[in-house]
Amino acid sequence: MDVFPILSSIVHPVELHRLNDKQLADVVHEVRKAILEKVSRTGGHFSSNLGTVELTVALYASYKLPPDKVVWDTGHQAYPHKLLTGRLARFDSLRKHKGISGFLRREEHELDVFGAGHAGTAISAAMGFALARDQLGTGERVVAVTGDAAICSGMSWEALNHAGDAGTDLTVVLNDNRMSIAPNVGALTSYFTRLRSRPFLQSAAHQAKQVAEKLPAPMSRMAAGLRHGITHYFAPEQTGTIFEEMGFEYIGPVDGHDFPTLLEIFRNVRELRGPVFVHALTVKGKGYEVAELDARKWHGVVPFDLDKQEMIKAPGPVQYTQAFGDAAIECAERDDKVVAITAAMPDGTGLTGFAKRFPDRYHDVGIAEQHAVTFAAGLAAGGLKPFCAIYSTFLQRGFDQVLHDVCIQNLPVRFFMDRAGLVGDDGPTHHGAFDVSYLSFIPNLVLMAPRDATELREMMRFATDYDRGPLAVRYPRGAGPGHLPESRSPIVLGKSETLRSGRHVSLIALGSMVEVAWDVALELEKSGIEAEVINARFAKPLDLAAFAESAQRTGAVVTLEENVRIGGFGQQVRDGLADAGLGGLPFAICALPDAFVEHGTQPLIRKDCGLDAACVAERVQQLLGRKRRR
Repeated sequence: MDVFPILSSIVHPVELHRLNDKQLADVVHEVRKAILEKVSRTGGHFSSNLGTVELTVALYASYKLPPDKVVWDTGHQAYPHKLLTGRLARFDSLRKHKGISGFLRREEHELDVFGAGHAGTAISAAMGFALARDQLGTGERVVAVTGDAAICSGMSWEALNHAGDAGTDLTVVLNDNRMSIAPNVGALTSYFTRLRSRPFLQSAAHQAKQVAEKLPAPMSRMAAGLRHGITHYFAPEQTGTIFEEMGFEYIGPVDGHDFPTLLEIFRNVRELRGPVFVHALTVKGKGYEVAELDARKWHGVVPFDLDKQEMIKAPGPVQYTQAFGDAAIECAERDDKVVAITAAMPDGTGLTGFAKRFPDRYHDVGIAEQHAVTFAAGLAAGGLKPFCAIYSTFLQRGFDQVLHDVCIQNLPVRFFMDRAGLVGDDGPTHHGAFDVSYLSFIPNLVLMAPRDATELREMMRFATDYDRGPLAVRYPRGAGPGHLPESRSPIVLGKSETLRSGRHVSLIALGSMVEVAWDVALELEKSGIEAEVINARFAKPLDLAAFAESAQRTGAVVTLEENVRIGGFGQQVRDGLADAGLGGLPFAICALPDAFVEHGTQPLIRKDCGLDAACVAERVQQLLGRKRRR
C-alpha cells in the first residue's frame, strides 16, 4: 500500500490544480508525514520545515508554477517545496553524497529558481525576477518567501525599500515562527484577514488613496488618515504599518496552519497588483510535539527515533564548537572586558552557555554579519575585547567591514570562524573554503588555525591577551583528532611547532590537516620515508624561518590545508620560500580544488578533493620520485 497515495503522484506543482480542497488537505498531511519519516532517517533541517507545510501547499495550489516563480530564503524551510516538485522518490538521499541537496540549487531542479543557502537573499532575488519580467513583458507572478530571522538582515530591508519604491507586482510572504500565534487567531481575525485580501477591497482602497491624493490640504491628510484607519479596521494588529509605509499592501497576520484560510488568501493575493506583504504566523516543529516544545534543539537534526522522539547520537570526543564555548566562558571569567557576539547562531557557535553565564556581555545581533563586524569594531574601540563568532562562510558577508572598519583602524577584534574547511552535508554554500584566501592579504590581521580542540583553547587565551590588532582563528566542524602527540610548545606569535622530525620531506600543515599530515608520515614510514611534520599554527604571519630550515634539510616540501589553493596557505609558503632562495625545491600544494565542493560526509568529500591520508601519501611519493630524478 502506498503510504503517500497523492504525493507520490505529484511530479509537478501544476498537478495540485486538479485536486479539490479536501484532497489538497490530504496532501498537507502526506507532506508532513514524509518530512517526519524521511528526515528522521537522513537527518537535516527539521522543525522549520514542519512549520511551512500548509503555507507551501496553499501557495503552490494557488499559483501557476511555472511560469510563476517562488523564491525561497535559505533551504531551512523548503523541504515541502522539494516534495511538491517530484523529489519524493529521491528524498532518502537528502544531504547524502551524490544525493539531493538540503538547500535549493538551480542545477537540481527547474523550479529551484534561485539558490538558497545564506539567509536574507530572497526578496532581492525576487525583485530581480520581477523587474526582468517587466522588461521582457512575460507577465508571470513572483513570490519571495522569507523568514522572521532572514527579514531582519539589512539586505532584506534594502530590497523591501527598493520594491516599495518600484511599485512592481511582487508578493513577499513572511514565515514568522517566532511570534506567539494565540492573540491573533480566532474566527473574527481570520474573517477580516481573508476579507482584506480580496481584490474588491484592495481596489476600493486604491481608489480611495487616489482620491485622497487629489484633495487639497488639510483634507488630503484627513482623507488619507481615514483610509488608513478603515483598512486597518480589517487588520487590528498594527504590525503591518511599517510595511504599508514602505509601499506594500499588508495582509495579516494570518494563521500559517489554517489551510483553508491560506488557500483563499493566496488565491486572492495572486490577483492583486503592486507590492503585497503576507504575514503568516507559524509554529516550528508543527505536528511533532517535542519539536514544537524545543524548536532550537530540533532545528537541525541527526537521524533520530521517530517513535521514541530521541536523537541517535553516539558519544565522542569534544567538538571544536563545544571547546570554543567552554573556553569563551573561561576567558570571560579571567577578563571582564571579554564580550561575545553572534549573528543569530548561539547554538551553532557554542555561545549558549556564555549567554546564560554572562547575559550582559553577550550580544546576538541577528542575521546581520556586516553589523556584527562593525559593532565589534566599535566595542574594541571603546575598550572591550570582543569575541566575534561567525561561521567562515558567513563572515564572507562582512568582508568589507573586516577590511575597512576593523583592519584599517587596526582594532583588536577577535574573530572565531567555526566550520572552516569542508563542513559535510550542508554543501557548497556552507563550506568554509575561502577564509585563508580572503583574510591573508589584509594588512594588520593575524590568522591562526589549531590542530585540535586543546590548541583552540590555548589560542583563545592567546587572543584574549593579544591587543596589537585584529586576530582571527579558523577551526573545522566536528571533533579534533585524538592521536596527535600531547607534548606542546606555548603559542607564540608567528611561530610554528614541529611535531616530528624527518630527513626526506617536510609536511607543513595548517589546522585540521595536521592530523592528516601525521597519518601520512606514519604511512610513509612503512616505505622507509622519514617525513617531518610541522604544525603551522599561523597562516599569517608565517613562520618562514622554520619552514626554510626544514626545507633545506629535507629537500622537498608538501603543504596541506582545507582551503582553496588560489591565495591559500600553500601558495604563500611557496612564495616565501622562493623569496628565501629555495624556489627550486620540489614543492606540492594539497588544497581544495578551484570548484564548489558538493555535499557529503567529511571523509568522503575530503577523499574526493585529494585531502585524505592515502591521497596525500601518493602525492608525496610522486614528489619524491621527481626529487630522486633531479
